[in-house]
Amino acid sequence: MSNRAGAATPAPQALGRRNESSWWDLISLQEIGILIIFLLWCGLLSVATDTFLTSTNVFNMLRAFSWIAIAAFGETLVILTAGIDLSVGSNMALSGLGAALLLTNGFPVPVAVLGGLLAGGIVGMANGLLVTRFRLPAFIATLGTMSVARGITFGATGGWPVRKLPKGFNMLGQLDVPLGLWQVPLPVIVMVVLAVLVSLFLSRTVRGRHIYAVGGDEEASRVSGIDTDWVKVFVYTSSGLLTGVGGILMTARLGVAAPTAATGYELDIIAAVVIGGVSLFGGEGTILGVLIGAALMQTIRTGLNLLGFPTYWQPAAIGAVIILAIMFDQWRKRRE
Repeated sequence: MSNRAGAATPAPQALGRRNESSWWDLISLQEIGILIIFLLWCGLLSVATDTFLTSTNVFNMLRAFSWIAIAAFGETLVILTAGIDLSVGSNMALSGLGAALLLTNGFPVPVAVLGGLLAGGIVGMANGLLVTRFRLPAFIATLGTMSVARGITFGATGGWPVRKLPKGFNMLGQLDVPLGLWQVPLPVIVMVVLAVLVSLFLSRTVRGRHIYAVGGDEEASRVSGIDTDWVKVFVYTSSGLLTGVGGILMTARLGVAAPTAATGYELDIIAAVVIGGVSLFGGEGTILGVLIGAALMQTIRTGLNLLGFPTYWQPAAIGAVIILAIMFDQWRKRRE
C-alpha cells in the first residue's frame, strides 16, 4: 500500500507516534517557527507600546482567545482526519443561545450548561453523519449546518438578543480565580485543562492514534481494521461539544446571547489550527501548536489595535497570515 507521494505507508499505529514519543517531539518545525514569530511580535509590541505587557492587557487577551482556542481544539480533531468544520462559529452562537433560553425559562445553571453542550454536540454529530452516512464532502456538509445553526438562532429569538442572564451563569466567563500573585480568568483555566486532556487523548490513547491514522491514509486505516466512519463521527461530535464549551464561555463573558454572536469566528478558529501547524492534508499536528496559533492570532489583533492600525484593515492582515501558513504547509508537504 502506498500513499500519495508513492512511499510505503506505515502502519496506522505508527502514524501517531511522531506526535507522542517525547516532549521535544511535541514541537514540529512549523510550531517552533510560529513560537519564534509569536515571541518576536510580543517583544515588538512591548517596546512600541506602554500597555501591552500590563497584567490587565495580558489577562484580557488570554480571556479573549480562550473560547477560540477551545473551539480550535475540536476543529483540530476534525482537520487531523483531513476534514473541515465550517459550522463552528454558528455552533458557538447556538450553544450559548440554547443555554441562555433555558436559563430564561427557569432552568438552573448546570442544566442550562448541559443543554448548551447538547446543542453543540447534536450539530457536531449531524456533521459526522452527513460526512459518513450520506457521503457528503465535509466542506458542503458543514457549510449547510453552519447556515442551519445560524438560522435556528435567529428563528428562536426573532433576531433579538437574550439578556438578563443570571449572575451564576455569567461568572463562568467573568470570574477571576486567585492563583498565587495573579487573578486568572476562569475561561483560561478551562482552556488549559482541556488542552492537556485533548493532547493526552491524542498522544496516549489508541483512539487518538486512530485519528492520526485516518488522516494519514484513510484507506490503509480501513484495511487495518479501523472503523474510519466511527472515527469521523467521533471527531465531528467532539468538535461540536468543544465548540459548545467555547460558546457557553463566550456568552457568559458577554452576559448576553445574541443570534449574531461569533459571526466569522470559523475563520479565526480554522486559522488558529492551520497556523499552529496542523496540516490541512490530515495526520499531523498537535494541540500545543494550536494553542500557540490561537495566541498569535489574538496578539496580532490586540497589537494592531494598540498600534492604531485601522480596524477595517485587520481582516486583511489576518488573511495574509493564514495564506502564508498554508503556503508553508504545502511547501513542507512537497519536500516530504
